[in-house]
Amino acid sequence: MTPAIRPRDPRASKLHGDHGDHGDHADRDQHGGHGDSAPGTRSTPRVPWNPYGPGLRQSRLPGLPLLARLADLPRGVVLSLIAVGLVLAGGCAALELKQQETATPPMPTIDKPSKAPKTSPRPDGSTLTDEQAQAALLTQTDLGAPWTATQGAATWRDQLLKATTSAGDCQRLLDALYTDEILGGPARAAVGLDDADTGAQLRYQIAARRPADVDAALAWLGTMPARCARFTATTQTGIQEDVQVSDAPLPQVGDKRQGLRISLAATDSDDRHAVLTLDVAAVRVGQDAFALTNGGLRDVPNDATQAAVQVGALRLADTRKQGRVQV
Repeated sequence: MTPAIRPRDPRASKLHGDHGDHGDHADRDQHGGHGDSAPGTRSTPRVPWNPYGPGLRQSRLPGLPLLARLADLPRGVVLSLIAVGLVLAGGCAALELKQQETATPPMPTIDKPSKAPKTSPRPDGSTLTDEQAQAALLTQTDLGAPWTATQGAATWRDQLLKATTSAGDCQRLLDALYTDEILGGPARAAVGLDDADTGAQLRYQIAARRPADVDAALAWLGTMPARCARFTATTQTGIQEDVQVSDAPLPQVGDKRQGLRISLAATDSDDRHAVLTLDVAAVRVGQDAFALTNGGLRDVPNDATQAAVQVGALRLADTRKQGRVQV
């Protein structure tokens, strides 16, 4: 039987050129051991197809077979593939550029202005500056006519208030009236107003005391109508005084308050008589406080005292509020 002849592999022809019968014999020798070969004939080992050509060893470069295949393609197809690759590469680059352009820009750093340090409170606990304490004082405009700026301390202060008594705690009251330390300490700011019609004098002060000390002074003043309701005193010139102390109502302003009405009936050695009347008021508004005395040798109208307390409390509260806003 004649052995079957297998067709030529076109790939081999492309790679090795046309070698005539050499290719046929090689093909028959390659496949002679298979198919219809005669029994007993020794088969030739099958040689795998080598795309690199006969006599060339297979390269270890993974991309070389792809280049070999590209060589088999028509030139137009190869150019088309190269153009597609360039378009794809350009698109990826464009996407990367676009992503970078649309990236969120960093937020600018803005330095926050540093807050001004708060002023430390005074030892007496007040939050007012000296200027604010001065602005919290009454003025002659607050009381209206006939009140004007004082012309100096009234003469009756030295004549009648500078006195002594053996009635225990009542001496402290006389000293507080004479020195204008109603709340137990010197004033931080003070002002005097005179009533030209009656000769009365109103002395108003912003205290420089801690709230606890103010409350203690107000509580002590509240005990005076009971402890010193009536007692006698003697001035430096020997004038005898009959002193009476009573409670005096005040407008409901501030946090705590206390009012007194004090009369001193004096008789000198010539049996001349004089009566000094004093209104005393003290009010705490938050961390600050004020006190006033309104006195004269005639009957002192209480309406000036009431007005001074109302206006003084409102003025002090407004000044404290403005001070907190400024801080």
